[in-house]
Amino acid sequence: MAQSLPIISTFAALALGACVIAATPEPVPTGEQDFTDFCASCHGISGKGSGEVAATLSKRPADLTRLARRNGGTFPTTQVMAKIWGYTGGKADGVMPNFGPLLDSETVPYDGGDGIMTPTPIRLVQIAEHLQRLQVK
Repeated sequence: MAQSLPIISTFAALALGACVIAATPEPVPTGEQDFTDFCASCHGISGKGSGEVAATLSKRPADLTRLARRNGGTFPTTQVMAKIWGYTGGKADGVMPNFGPLLDSETVPYDGGDGIMTPTPIRLVQIAEHLQRLQVK
């Protein structure tokens, strides 16, 4: 029995280590990385609507660098996140895909500009913040 104690201890330590490794969460992609992966093919890396598949679409992708300018100088965070997530307010919009399922992630309290802290998927927040950094003055 005394000889088996070190072996049992070793297996217990390995099992505990495996639990810690298994519990390590996947790193969350940055907003820039998610934009590159999900948006750039249509909107282009710069966000100007000039991605490699833009010419094949029935409607030209929006120039995402001018969202604030078109909104009186204020970046429309809540509307941008709703559009990315796939919420259209009941209006038909057959061009922009619904990215909600791809961006579902841990939520964080976030004020999208309406003064209300709302649990929002971190990946959605990060893409909106990336788009906000792309705005032209």
